[in-house]
Amino acid sequence: MAQTVRFRLDDDASAEVTSLRTRLRSEGLAVPDGTPAVTVAAAGVVPPPAREALAAELRLLVLPSIWLATLGTVAGRADELVLAAVVDAELLAVHAAVHDALAGRVRAPVAAYLPGTWLPHCVLATERPADAFAALHPVTPVRARVVDVEITG
Repeated sequence: MAQTVRFRLDDDASAEVTSLRTRLRSEGLAVPDGTPAVTVAAAGVVPPPAREALAAELRLLVLPSIWLATLGTVAGRADELVLAAVVDAELLAVHAAVHDALAGRVRAPVAAYLPGTWLPHCVLATERPADAFAALHPVTPVRARVVDVEITG
């Protein structure tokens, strides 16, 4: 199982995304367990030197706010419905800094999260994306402040 680096969202944004998931669950759709977050990197292993480099880099940065605004799917994960973020220069700069800190320090990086291929998002449903889309559309955008960076897995 891959280890992931995730942006943890503020409580209000997390509650809004959880509410969307609850609506989908009430429609009989499978939704992810756990706290909503935006994955920014993934690798087979994120060893201690990579974690230390990442922590040092993050001390120099202001964590961004994210507008989660668009319902859709992600290439290679067509069985999921996601709430995708509006991508701006600030978000991309922090994402690039995360990857600069991890470069050469992790094993088996996952290509879908590398700069140039990454689509920031929160997963809402893990099956039947068309049904999930119909249940939520139109969706009100969620303004999320990134309050922490965590490594899971």
